[in-house]
Amino acid sequence: MPRTVRLLLLARVVNRLGAFSLPFLTALIRAGHGASLTTAGLVGAAFGLATIPSRLAGGWLADRIGRRTTVVLGLCGCAVAQLAIAASTSLTWAVIGAVLLGLAFELYEPPSQAIIGESVPERQRVRAFSLFSAALAAGGMGAGLLAALLGRGDLRRLFVADAATCLACALLIRLALPHDRPAPRGTIQHDIAVRPLRDPALLSVLATGTAYALINQQTVMTLPLALTRRGLPAADAGLLFTAAAATTVLAQPLVRLSWVSRLTTPVALALAHLLLAAGLTGYALAHTLPALLVSAAVGSLGDLLVMGRAYALVTDLAPPGGSGRYLAVFGTSWGVAATLAPVLGTQLLAHAGTTTLWSTMAALCLLLAALHLRVTPETPRLRNLPKTLRRIPDAA
Repeated sequence: MPRTVRLLLLARVVNRLGAFSLPFLTALIRAGHGASLTTAGLVGAAFGLATIPSRLAGGWLADRIGRRTTVVLGLCGCAVAQLAIAASTSLTWAVIGAVLLGLAFELYEPPSQAIIGESVPERQRVRAFSLFSAALAAGGMGAGLLAALLGRGDLRRLFVADAATCLACALLIRLALPHDRPAPRGTIQHDIAVRPLRDPALLSVLATGTAYALINQQTVMTLPLALTRRGLPAADAGLLFTAAAATTVLAQPLVRLSWVSRLTTPVALALAHLLLAAGLTGYALAHTLPALLVSAAVGSLGDLLVMGRAYALVTDLAPPGGSGRYLAVFGTSWGVAATLAPVLGTQLLAHAGTTTLWSTMAALCLLLAALHLRVTPETPRLRNLPKTLRRIPDAA
């Protein structure tokens, strides 16, 4: 990987090491401010709704003021909001902090992804985005353990630690990455990049990506609450996140296996969702921590396949100079999911229980597996090849 990508991965590992506060936002609202389950879900939804303009602003700012500056701005904004949540003395201030966190939370994702997509050749993008996912998972292993340790005391400590790692990551990015060279306004790159919503291929990927993000965020936002419903400590979610992160790191060699690299993107994404369905079924049936750990590891294999393929596909679909905007639009799927997941999850937990929650998510994964085989586009490079040659590996 190029030096710029390696430095970015290192900085994001530092950031990810402390990024364990978000799954405990709803738990803090309930435990720290005495809110009801429904109110906690609405606060989580407010955070998710705020991430949608945040992601779009991240793509716009990356093109206007530069990738490095946008990443630093987003990380510093997250740190301020997390400290506000930790210091909140009332539910009102906690809600304000959650909304501010959402507005800053996605600013740094589009420029980070654009740096990776534009710094490596097309044939290496799947591997590069898989390594990016693994780097975040490596930090996540330590994050899960720290969450399990710090979360057994005061949940506010998680937000203070997360703020500290955001500032450390911002400093690394500011010192290590090269100076920004944003394209001048009015250039052809900008004219092309503002049209991602007119691309039917991107809209197809956005639709299935939103459904996947909803499943993913359901786990992130609802797992601590689901554990308490089964009589387990909410902090044990940190151990499950650690198991998933460790699997993502250790399973990286699977991405480079010849039979995996020969899979077309639709087939790879269908397989990924079958693995996710298996992991979520385990969550629905398991009642002990060891069984839940196994389920987390199985589901993380599906996440590994999705992350590498989906972001590489979006980067390939983008025209020259348009990857930042394309990735920003695709990334709004996470904002939509983060808005819906807390409400859907808390209502399913309150009225149907843990088994129904995870069974519903598993069924959605099976539906997505079938949809990917029908609606997900192949990469532009593969679409331009004769059918007899399309099994050429599309990953390094």
